[in-house]
Amino acid sequence: MMRSTFRTPTFRRAAVAVAIGSLTLALTSCGGDDDSGKPSGNTTSKSSGSDLQLPKLDGKSLQIAAVWSGDEQKNFKQVLAEFEKRTGAKVTFVPAQDPIINFIGSKVAGGAPPDVAMLPQPGAIKQAVDKKWAKPLDQSVQDELAKNYSQGWQDLGKVDGKSYGSYYKAANKSLIWYNAQSFEDAAAKVPKTWKEFLATSQALSDSGVTPMSIGGADGWPLTDWFENIYLSQAGPEKYDQLAKHEIKWTDPSVTKALTTLAQLWGKSDFVAGGNKAAVQLEFTKSVEQVFTDPPKGAMVYEGDFVQVNVPKTAKVGTDAKVFPFPAVGDQPPVVSGGDAAVIFKDSPAAQALVKFLASPDAATIQAKLGGYLSPNKNVDLSAYPNEVQRTIAKAVIDAGDDFRFDMSDQTPQAFGGTPGKGEWKALQDFLTNPKDVAGTQKALEAEAAKAYKD
Repeated sequence: MMRSTFRTPTFRRAAVAVAIGSLTLALTSCGGDDDSGKPSGNTTSKSSGSDLQLPKLDGKSLQIAAVWSGDEQKNFKQVLAEFEKRTGAKVTFVPAQDPIINFIGSKVAGGAPPDVAMLPQPGAIKQAVDKKWAKPLDQSVQDELAKNYSQGWQDLGKVDGKSYGSYYKAANKSLIWYNAQSFEDAAAKVPKTWKEFLATSQALSDSGVTPMSIGGADGWPLTDWFENIYLSQAGPEKYDQLAKHEIKWTDPSVTKALTTLAQLWGKSDFVAGGNKAAVQLEFTKSVEQVFTDPPKGAMVYEGDFVQVNVPKTAKVGTDAKVFPFPAVGDQPPVVSGGDAAVIFKDSPAAQALVKFLASPDAATIQAKLGGYLSPNKNVDLSAYPNEVQRTIAKAVIDAGDDFRFDMSDQTPQAFGGTPGKGEWKALQDFLTNPKDVAGTQKALEAEAAKAYKD
């Protein structure tokens, strides 16, 4: 059975809920105010105002792979450029396909893996370690992690107690983005509970705008929908058990969560274009169509990273606003995600690159560019270009170890992270036919049993 090494203590979220709750304040524009692993030689570079020590790596070349594209890739390359400037190394960004663990596998088989890759799932890190692809982080990287990350984020990158992954990017995946004008026209209220959320959806529908835009073509947004409902409704202990497959997907708690989800997905007039169209809709387009004129949907669910997909014609904080995912149970959910740097070709240069990415120096560069969230607690909140990002970042840091990582990212890749298969496919089928709760559960359990056994 594939397991994440991450464990969280008692579920305490008061500070997080307060911080996230302020997201409905007026926000500013998203554009911004705007082979040993040991360092070779004795010469190091040190940035102005920073105590980060990096080796001189003149003449060294590195490859780093990630699935990032568009602005996300462009902004990350600015971070890599700073590493090149400080060390003299040359770093090439290698665009990867999703699931990246399969991409890495093909490169390993061909004898040419990237030096470093950004893996989005603890399960993928575990798989890379089990296959003896991943290399452990050296002590200097671990020391950098200990300075800058809560224990929970450090543990997420560990397998059997040894550090393999350094989380560079985080995501708050418990947010609903909405078209402010649509809410105003419908006199719709920002909901705090699931019951209020359904009432708000009905008010929007009555006003003539479809309440929800859902991007089901990619699969992963659908798993996030389920996880937020399940965490809030079933609680953190059940969430952890289901993530590790210690309880089956035929459990009554899953029945209840899917039935709750069907209260929204089961009303075709609540879903932009209807359910069958939603299954064909790409995530990026599901965001864009909420902020067109006229909008095709009034709301879209997903994390803080939605900002980069909001059309330039819409201003975040004025036209595009956000509220926390409503509480389905006693507490609103706090679900996080992230991408970790993992070494596949060990060298002083590769270790130095991951050390740099673990530092506040690297994260601060990308934070200033927008559309990015760091779990690094030593990144100054002022680095974020707008109030929404500062608030979300503070919530993640204030949470400490008290959050739950994306469930599908903790499961075997074959179940929770492969397009057209496993949980992605089962929930796409459920979006098409939300009445089939029992059939969906059976499909989920069959796929999970197979994946965890493998």
